[in-house]
Amino acid sequence: MTPRPARTVYLVDDNAEFRSSAQWWLSGAGYRVHDFGDAQAALDALDRLAAERPDELHRACLLLDVRMPGLSGLDLHDRLADRGLTLRPDLAAETPAAPPSAPPLPVVYMTGHGDVPLAVAAMQKGAVTMLEKPFADDALEQALERAFALAESAWARCQVASVFTLQPPDVAAPGLMQMAEPDPGDSSRREYQRRLESLSPRQRQVLQGIVAGKLSKQIAWEIGLSGKTVEFHRKCLMERMQARNAMHLLRMAVSRSVDVADTLVA
Repeated sequence: MTPRPARTVYLVDDNAEFRSSAQWWLSGAGYRVHDFGDAQAALDALDRLAAERPDELHRACLLLDVRMPGLSGLDLHDRLADRGLTLRPDLAAETPAAPPSAPPLPVVYMTGHGDVPLAVAAMQKGAVTMLEKPFADDALEQALERAFALAESAWARCQVASVFTLQPPDVAAPGLMQMAEPDPGDSSRREYQRRLESLSPRQRQVLQGIVAGKLSKQIAWEIGLSGKTVEFHRKCLMERMQARNAMHLLRMAVSRSVDVADTLVA
């Protein structure tokens, strides 16, 4: 199995003692950690990364305190969202019209003040969740796992948006998905194309819905089939594509290759 690349956590909190403790735990859990004592410093650093080394933001998460002097956590989230650097609800659920320039950062909030208005505001901005301090290690681990899973799915769908094209209606069945021709010298890509071509038009329609992050009932409504029929097509296409799960299918679609890392994201 291919080793999973390291994940990075950008930790923003004005409490130095908390940052030291959180950094120790996160590093011990295998994360790379960059910590900031104020939101403005974090904003400046992330701006530079997005402009100069956007790949550094791949497989990264923002662990953000809500209340800080000066620029608050919510303010920082707004500034990053304006730059297209945070995971938005539409990116997590749907394929955007155009891929962003850098991978979107999922945001996990932390607060020592568990008030409802703050939590609502954070979630409306697209936060993955909010943790109330002090929180248990397993709660933090679960929040980060969910954050990285959402971000990876969103980024994969962004890449899919730049790969998939639709043929004109008079050439293909509605929703029929076509791929750019792979390199004929690449056996892994030729095998992917062979599997793709083995799908029926209906199965390709269902495949297009899956890579867009849609539920079976949404796909059924859009293409005029029953939920059971869509589930049948889904099962068949997963077998024909030899995909272990939806994330594996997304990875193959992005790379147009069957040779992709076997990493499962829940």
